[in-house]
Amino acid sequence: MAPDALPMNFRNAVAMRIALLVAVVATVLSFLPYVNWLAAGYFAVFLYRRRTGCPLNLGSGVRMGWITGLLMFVIVAILFTGCVVFFNVSGNAEMFQTLVKNASDPKVKEMLKIFQNGPEIAILLAQLFFFITCFSMIGGALGAKLAGRASRPPGGGNIV
Repeated sequence: MAPDALPMNFRNAVAMRIALLVAVVATVLSFLPYVNWLAAGYFAVFLYRRRTGCPLNLGSGVRMGWITGLLMFVIVAILFTGCVVFFNVSGNAEMFQTLVKNASDPKVKEMLKIFQNGPEIAILLAQLFFFITCFSMIGGALGAKLAGRASRPPGGGNIV
């Protein structure tokens, strides 16, 4: 079966490789929140189109963005959880307490206190999941609409 005939899901090896690559790059660019999530969905669709030569319809673009967002969330959640565990379990607990006490910015102080509270960490991760996946899906939809127009083959050939 040709890659362009495959549905957009986790069994599509080309889509998964592209989504993972884009998710890693977007996670590295975390200093640009929202923009990197939108760009991740867009570029996942763009790269899929370049790799397979087949434009995606709106639904497939959204699914490609969702897959990318989901992989990006998993990477962010692993890194975030690792940081929280490192600060709470390791011998750096005293250093962490000193950071909380000496923080001058109230937002930083609030964030550092969240790291010490399990339910608040879960809420923060749920919010991250929602925002990362939704923005990536929007980016995927934009990619399907905008990247598909640039050079559509004569037959039109959208996949589902």
